[in-house]
Amino acid sequence: QVQIVESGGGLVQPGGSLRLSCAASGSVFAISTMNWYRQAPGKQRELVATISSGGSTNYADSVKGRFTISRDNAKNTVYLQMNNLKPEDTAVYYCKLWWILDYWGQGTQVTVSS
Repeated sequence: QVQIVESGGGLVQPGGSLRLSCAASGSVFAISTMNWYRQAPGKQRELVATISSGGSTNYADSVKGRFTISRDNAKNTVYLQMNNLKPEDTAVYYCKLWWILDYWGQGTQVTVSS
């Protein structure tokens, strides 16, 4: 059974930075594709960033150049470094592991406000 736990959210001023972490249990992490999604109030959940098992990355246009996804297979953890945060980045951020099935975390709140 795979369990996903996100952490690192919080309140930050515009222009600030946060690093989200996502820890996964189980033995499939290293061969799994990992995603970060976000959902703002009243909006659909959107894909923010993806990292494959081989380390290839993709980003939503809205975060390119500001966010960086990375993974540490020794720690079964994926990260989302978020720089130059904007109010429109405010959302609940979710981590997803994909390997045959989707496994979601509970989400972590990110609020960008002065």
